[in-house]
Amino acid sequence: MNQIIKYDCIIVGTGPAGLGAAFKLINEKPGMKILMLDKSNYSTGGLRNDCKMNFTYPIGFTQGNWEKEEAEYYMDQVEAILNPDLMDKKNIDVYEKRASSLGVELLNIRQSHLGTDGGLALIKKLCAQLESLGIEFSLGNEAQQVLPEGKILKTAKGEYEYGSLIIAPGRQGFNFLQKVMKDLDIYYIDNIVDIGIRVETRLDHYPIVKDYYDPKFHFPGKVRTFCTNSGNAHVVQEKYKTHDGKDFYSVNGHAWSKQKKGENGLVNFAMLKTIRLTAPLASGHNYAEIIGLQAALLGGGKPIMQRVGDFRLSKRSYDHSFNDDYYDFEPTLKSCSPGDIALAMPSKIMRAIWKSMKQLDTIIPGVLHPSTIMYYPEIKMYANKPEFKDRHFAVKEDIYMIGDGAGTSRGITGAWASGIRAAEGILQ
Repeated sequence: MNQIIKYDCIIVGTGPAGLGAAFKLINEKPGMKILMLDKSNYSTGGLRNDCKMNFTYPIGFTQGNWEKEEAEYYMDQVEAILNPDLMDKKNIDVYEKRASSLGVELLNIRQSHLGTDGGLALIKKLCAQLESLGIEFSLGNEAQQVLPEGKILKTAKGEYEYGSLIIAPGRQGFNFLQKVMKDLDIYYIDNIVDIGIRVETRLDHYPIVKDYYDPKFHFPGKVRTFCTNSGNAHVVQEKYKTHDGKDFYSVNGHAWSKQKKGENGLVNFAMLKTIRLTAPLASGHNYAEIIGLQAALLGGGKPIMQRVGDFRLSKRSYDHSFNDDYYDFEPTLKSCSPGDIALAMPSKIMRAIWKSMKQLDTIIPGVLHPSTIMYYPEIKMYANKPEFKDRHFAVKEDIYMIGDGAGTSRGITGAWASGIRAAEGILQ
């Protein structure tokens, strides 16, 4: 029988939340025996995709878990470790005035952007720092079950004893997190989900990104822009599994830094509508799975793409819709199925997003050029809301849940801050 190794703290997940906790613990208590594990063979999380970081409240901080003063206190600690190179912004007052006249809000956010290659370099540097301080990593090792009576974590590669356990699996660990909460009889709800599209167009049709890299527009109807990428920008797909093992895809976006790949002259960003299921209270995650499966059905197992010109004429897109004549750029995610998004997206969500896109086209004329591509679906499942026992995100004695998957954050800096807060609970 294999010997069970004991650690002072085990951290499940190597994204920003887990890294934030690890740095806080090892810096405050050198020599602490810490294990970080991840089901992937590499460190995961938001730092890998384009690595955009926002340093202004409330971006990245979930309501109910953070007060402004508190978030800014932790944000200072995050900034001290990540040492971001903040980006300049120009002409914001012009866009703010246009937006305000339509009842739209443009948030002025302090931002840093490294690009996908820069994010990978940062992850490598951070993990090397932690290893040099004595923290162990076990990659390709999936957590499976928590046994609180003996303080045992079962994984694909063995069993480990913990003094404290931090669970920070991110959005893709949503199902695992729910399984743990059910096993440990932790009350939770997951009634919120973001559903929408990713827009791809020429940089000339969305020139605001030359002045403000990731502009945050908030529209009436709980619609917002999210995760803008420009320079050498690409739309990508992410594979998800439903609770019963079926596959579906959500689209996303990323960009390489100009130093690494040059520019392709394109920009992409998400248009997301927040859905809150309250009466009756229902699972936003299960609803998102149904949305994803329906899109996969109509897309032949792939995401759907449609030109704005076709959508406006109530026509589906075909392969020939993506020619080199009037439609003057090729989709960066060529594996999508040309089709009709309106057949797949619930009409209330579609109407809200299309109305917001028309408002955006008034603020930045050109974004709804007929060549612009809409990809569907983009789904953000942040919605687990465990019942926390204290301000440090403890759910049981010596067990903490943090990060986007646990609903304590919605982005890199918020996730890192939640890791620091959990670590403080352990240190106390």
